[in-house]
Amino acid sequence: MGRGRLSRGSLLLLGALLTAACVCLHVYLDPDWREAPARPGRSRVHRAGTRPASAEAAGVSGVREIPARGRERERGASSPCCAHRRSRWHIRLEPWAAESRSLEHEAKRFLTYITTPQLLCSSSAGKAAQGGSKGAWDVCLDPKYSLSHRMESKHCRVYSFGLGIDDRSLERFLARSGCEVHCFNPSLKLPHLQQGEMWLHRLSIDWRDPNPAVAAQRQYVITKKLAAILNDFGHRQVDVLKADVESAEWKILENLILEGVLDSVGQLLLELHLHWPGFEVAGDDPSVVRYWFSLLKELERANFRLFHVYSDPGRPHLFLHKNVFNASSAYTLSWVKVDWTP
Repeated sequence: MGRGRLSRGSLLLLGALLTAACVCLHVYLDPDWREAPARPGRSRVHRAGTRPASAEAAGVSGVREIPARGRERERGASSPCCAHRRSRWHIRLEPWAAESRSLEHEAKRFLTYITTPQLLCSSSAGKAAQGGSKGAWDVCLDPKYSLSHRMESKHCRVYSFGLGIDDRSLERFLARSGCEVHCFNPSLKLPHLQQGEMWLHRLSIDWRDPNPAVAAQRQYVITKKLAAILNDFGHRQVDVLKADVESAEWKILENLILEGVLDSVGQLLLELHLHWPGFEVAGDDPSVVRYWFSLLKELERANFRLFHVYSDPGRPHLFLHKNVFNASSAYTLSWVKVDWTP
């Protein structure tokens, strides 16, 4: 009787061990089980350095494939744009213009700064792009800086961000001069479209990542940070970055500074809107102007120098909803990064 009970107990134990071994073997050999932890982190965008699917493969009619030189990363690059940059949490706020911390003192310092060019550009594209008249948008073609040489070698790249139908005289001029021009407009019906000498994309720049809850309900994302756009297109550098984003420029500029993306930009063209603080810019009026001024000083510390200023005479004279020093509500500024070597 003892031997029989021992044999049955041994058999039960052996069966349990064999069952556990089979389960472990099944889990190990099942590829779906092993890959499951990696799925949430997978990206749906094209990895930098790979070829994006063509429009035909994506099921979009009437859209041509992005040109090869617009997708490929420069030779020798081993990482996407800005991956090696160390992000910061806050910009460096400049000291108050005066102990009184008044709007008058802050506005005077700020307006003097944005209306005083820091260098003289011996050659520019403004008149050529506008058909002989002085235009709002301008780039520096001085041989001391890289853009003119990049245009001659047909290796320059331009990003232009706008909302709606904007004046694209400068973009057409740069495209005819040999630049690869990408215009971003979130109101386009097609993801990518070739229009004449330029490429149009249904996308816009933002200072934050898309809300996952909102993005999940859409078939496509129409706003991204500049670093993400550069990575998606496989680009490491942009010779000219132009942006007219209707009061979002302050937070976008802050993001470019904090994430170190400005090192990838040769010339920066912005329209500044001064009639109100801007999206997600808080504080009393003197604090807002101090914040604006601090952002522009961050540009200067990054070796950007102001070379072009334009004030639209047709705009109202409003500065934070007030008439301050008869300032315009909008200024178009152009900077060149003096130490930029693509």
